[in-house]
Amino acid sequence: MPGQPSTQPPTLDRQGGRGGLPPGSTQAAPPAGQPPAAIPGQAPVGAPGQPPAPDRQGRRGGIGLGGAAAIGLGAGVIGGIMATQGAERFEDVRSRREERREGDATIIREPGRTIIRDDDRTIIRRDETQRFRDLGFDGRTERRDGEMRNVFERPDGTRVVTITDEDGRLIRRTRLDRDGREFVIIDNTRRDRPNDRFSDEIIVLPRPPLPMPREQYIVDADQADERLIYETITAPPIAAIPRRYTLDEVRYSPDLRARMRSVDIDSVTFETASWEVAPGQVQRLSVIAASIRQALQSSPNEVFLIEGHTDAVGNDIDNLSLSDRRAQSVGEILTRDFGVPPENLTTQGYGEQYLKVATQEPARENRRVTLRRITPLLAGQNGQ
Repeated sequence: MPGQPSTQPPTLDRQGGRGGLPPGSTQAAPPAGQPPAAIPGQAPVGAPGQPPAPDRQGRRGGIGLGGAAAIGLGAGVIGGIMATQGAERFEDVRSRREERREGDATIIREPGRTIIRDDDRTIIRRDETQRFRDLGFDGRTERRDGEMRNVFERPDGTRVVTITDEDGRLIRRTRLDRDGREFVIIDNTRRDRPNDRFSDEIIVLPRPPLPMPREQYIVDADQADERLIYETITAPPIAAIPRRYTLDEVRYSPDLRARMRSVDIDSVTFETASWEVAPGQVQRLSVIAASIRQALQSSPNEVFLIEGHTDAVGNDIDNLSLSDRRAQSVGEILTRDFGVPPENLTTQGYGEQYLKVATQEPARENRRVTLRRITPLLAGQNGQ
């Protein structure tokens, strides 16, 4: 990636990017990088975790996780709530960016998001509670011991509690049933590290051999029925999971995510420079939603990661922002139109890093989202 974002008005999605597919494809494996998660599945709050294994690769330089959050998210947080400020077109997003250096990192703030470029790695973050508010969920925010506790109550009396630090970084998400029992959905508590940098969240693991044909490992939604999609998103890892990982570790580490099968939701694609799902494409998400709801019937605390992607036209900063918004748009539709609980979803944009079609030209097939179950990674589970 270039050292600084382009100052020219780019055409989206991006030019000059590198493609990447998970193991078993005919192309090179994608580069490492992106944010994490840890989840004890259905275990009650306080369930013991496993000590982290020494499988991280440390890197020098850069800004700490807390510092990045304070610089980036802090400027957009009002009472613990990220202000999206109503940006509706990508031109609006780009025109309202603010950029500055902090140590070795470049911090770029834009409506609702913060982009952090540290050396050769660039990540994007948003306030995880904003999706609930955008969907119209009733909520309240409380400050407790340096943390922000966001509580969203359902009509049936259950409550979803999302805890962030004062800079907006997700710490934990739990669900309280009507009897007051609390279950952990996402535990993103930081591990002890000598350096407090987001690069410390990148997990490097050996790439396992692919035990199945590529079309079963990454399933194309437009060619799959509900049975195959359900089978894919509930399948166990294709290789051993050494321990529990945090949500940030999962988000930032392609080696971790590659251990889970995925569904390319290529039945829904996007116009250039847009994160809006066209009305005619919304119904195409019904099969995906039905498969998720079926999985949640037997395991109500599953976590699914929606990954946003772009093609290779435009600059990397624009593409990262655009892909993150695409992932959130699909997540909101799954909840609003098809009843998927929002607490079981999390989103992350990856820009042009994982091209489906290896081309630097505009390609609608690359402007898509991917769905992956990440519960086993968060819980350290190796079986079904």
